[in-house]
Amino acid sequence: MSIPSTQSNGSRTIARLCLFTALLVVMLGTLYGCTPNDPYRPEERDRSIFYTTFNEPPKHLDPARSYSSDEYAFIGVIYAPPLQYHYLDRPYRLIPLTVESMPKPVYYGKKGRQLSGDAPASKVKRAVYTITLKPDMQYQPHPAFAKDSSDTPLYRDMTEQGLGNVHELRDFKETGTREVLSNDYILQIKRLADPLVESPVLPILEKYILGLKEYSESLRAELEEIRADRRAAQGASYNQTTDEQQNPIRFDYDKYPLPGVERIDDHSYRIVLGTKYPQFIYWLAMPFFSPVPAEALDFYAETALVKRNITLDRFPIGTGPYMIESYNPNMEIVIRKNPNFYGETYPATGAPGDMEAGLLEDAGRELPLTERIVFKLEKEAIPRWSKFLQGYYDSSGINSDSFDQAVSMSASGQAELTSSMLDKEIMLKTAVQPTTMYMSFNMLDDVVGGYSTNKQKLRQAISIALDYEEFIEIFNNGRGIAAMSPLPPGIFGRREGKAGIDPYVYDWDTVKNRPRRKSIGEAKRLLAEAGYAGGRTPDGRPLKITFDNAWTGPDYTPMINWYVKRLKLLGVQLENRTTDYNRFREKVMKGNFQLLFWGWNADYPDPENFMFLLAGHNGKVKFQGENTANYANPKYDALFKKMENMSNTPERLAIIDEMTAILQKDAPWVWGYHRVAFGLYHSWVRNVKSNAMANNTTKYIRIEIPERNKARKAWNTPVLWPVALVVIIFAGLFVPAIIAIRKKRGG
Repeated sequence: MSIPSTQSNGSRTIARLCLFTALLVVMLGTLYGCTPNDPYRPEERDRSIFYTTFNEPPKHLDPARSYSSDEYAFIGVIYAPPLQYHYLDRPYRLIPLTVESMPKPVYYGKKGRQLSGDAPASKVKRAVYTITLKPDMQYQPHPAFAKDSSDTPLYRDMTEQGLGNVHELRDFKETGTREVLSNDYILQIKRLADPLVESPVLPILEKYILGLKEYSESLRAELEEIRADRRAAQGASYNQTTDEQQNPIRFDYDKYPLPGVERIDDHSYRIVLGTKYPQFIYWLAMPFFSPVPAEALDFYAETALVKRNITLDRFPIGTGPYMIESYNPNMEIVIRKNPNFYGETYPATGAPGDMEAGLLEDAGRELPLTERIVFKLEKEAIPRWSKFLQGYYDSSGINSDSFDQAVSMSASGQAELTSSMLDKEIMLKTAVQPTTMYMSFNMLDDVVGGYSTNKQKLRQAISIALDYEEFIEIFNNGRGIAAMSPLPPGIFGRREGKAGIDPYVYDWDTVKNRPRRKSIGEAKRLLAEAGYAGGRTPDGRPLKITFDNAWTGPDYTPMINWYVKRLKLLGVQLENRTTDYNRFREKVMKGNFQLLFWGWNADYPDPENFMFLLAGHNGKVKFQGENTANYANPKYDALFKKMENMSNTPERLAIIDEMTAILQKDAPWVWGYHRVAFGLYHSWVRNVKSNAMANNTTKYIRIEIPERNKARKAWNTPVLWPVALVVIIFAGLFVPAIIAIRKKRGG
């Protein structure tokens, strides 16, 4: 007897229901104990890896060209200059990194007679720094050093076809290394003068290193001659970019003399300055003075590599604790421990409180303390923040959108973590940055510039009206300190408390023991005395001041409106002139502006590095320097020349006080604010201490791997009860149907 069609369909229905239920059960079992949104490979789970982010691809990784804090996050741990900042000590202190001891300058006078260390700069004609390298330092493994049995470089005269699937360094099968020599440091200094490198610090250093300016001019003249010859030979078909890509120009750096750099032997060399410049010691802690081997320049000059964009600017070759492992700047950059690193250890001493904070637990351990650092490209703030909260990034900054979720301000104005952050045992690290953000008046302008009493009062009135305490609260979530002068906290010459206020903008509140910005009424009085009562010119027209910036995009609109509103309190009309960055820079270079926003981050912790921003010889329009205000006060300039090469003595402090008083009266800047950096770290990240001057701090970080894995699992375990509820509901629906089908079959 055949089975009725209804009974056959019922059997299939029962089977399908059972299969669906089984799949749900399997899915529950699979989800239990796993983290389905984990962005990393399972084999990374127990590895010593520090995960962090970057916002945009680095532009330069060549140590002669890079001059950005974002780029220094990479090259600071790939390259190793002679000196570094002690990680823990405060105030900041330089210590040897690749050298045997701290180089001390020896001064010589006009006739070659040795002078004492405290000799005035006017007497010093030579300052000689002798630098002795540590022995047996090796470069990272790199294909530039790979050689065959006849000691010939393996990767020479490469062709496009011969490269095959090579697209980055790790695709080369063979690598090699060699010892670091003094010639490598000398080569890098000469590269700073190469016109094809376009080092951003050449204009500064050629003022000090003996003969560097003449050396640079010789290379530039040779470049022009080479290009002229090629243009003449190729005629109308000449294309400079294409020509130099196919046939790169290489200079013989030994062709011209450079008396400011002398080789002594394989492990020592001299740098000779043409004047006394105590701040030069800080330059020796910057990547500009790291060693670069000639083999690397030969390797990266290969036309086939240039065409594939395999260059020193993307694939550095250094002696530091890390080296590039993979380079995908549109997604991920990974650096790994350099196996040839020479055995630097974690510091054994620190500042007061470091021991109690657990910052000396790893004293004496070999660096680096993590085997890899993974930088993930995260352009959007929300996914970056979400992944940090899930434990997939070990550290995070705080943007305005997430600030309230992370931090609250106490009644005393102190930043405190919110309860949700404390529940995750997240750490907050804050530090005042050696940075000055300011509004620059154009002192060459007929309206806002000039040095008369009336012009001073106009700028002082505007300085009062632009309330940077309010600005910091609205736009920086309180992360900043209103400035009184160019000098940020922690820099010699800055005065704190009542002695440090700008008396033209602030009064001292004796009750609250803090500065109090002068009133808008006082600003209006100054404006009237300047000849602009009620914000009107003497002939009755509105006083209009232009504000140039490169703040494109809707996020900047509230900030621009704030500036307009603040000056409107004086009756002054602020006209916004937003342009693209290139056009903005052109306006600054030509002095085609009245007021603009600018900033400066310290190259080194010395007052000269800030006070030079207003030195007349450094004017932007006349000398293409960093003095954007084009400020030139002869008295200030004379004091600066006297102060710039001095050591930190009471005499130098007195000169800085006098210079500061001149600046505060002239008011070429609205002093703006100094940034306060906020950083968040998970509890499993050890040895975190803010160091605003060092650029190689990630080598000190250690990860507690079990703690991280435990937290990630707890924070990302799937919520299973909704799935279980679905199973129950389906079971509740299917069981009656199954019973009905069975009864029907049985009937």
